[in-house]
Formats: sequence, C-alpha cells, structure tokens
Amino acid sequence: MAVPKKKTSKSKRNQRHAVWKAKASNAAKKAMSLGKSVLTGKAQGFVYPIDEEEQEE
Repeated sequence: MAVPKKKTSKSKRNQRHAVWKAKASNAAKKAMSLGKSVLTGKAQGFVYPIDEEEQEE
C-alpha cells in the first residue's frame, strides 16, 4: 500500500481545504443565478420543456 514519505504541512492542508470550499461556493452561486434566470424567463443557456397547457391558461 502506498504511504506518503513526508508529513503534509498545515499550510498545504489549509490551502487544499480552502480550494475545496471555494468550489462549493462557486457552484452554489451558479445554481442560484441559473434558478433566478429561469424564474424570470431570461435564461439563454438553459433549455427546458414548457407544457402547452400552461401557456393556454
């Protein structure tokens, strides 16, 4: 089984953790933005089916 040769420093560990947290934050912002644009009807890069029955009402 592979074993690391040296202990990882605290700064490296913290840096890796910060990158991981930033990715989650960016994904949440993108999802929120896409949701808002879909609700307002201004979504250009997102295609979703619209029922014809809903448009007639």
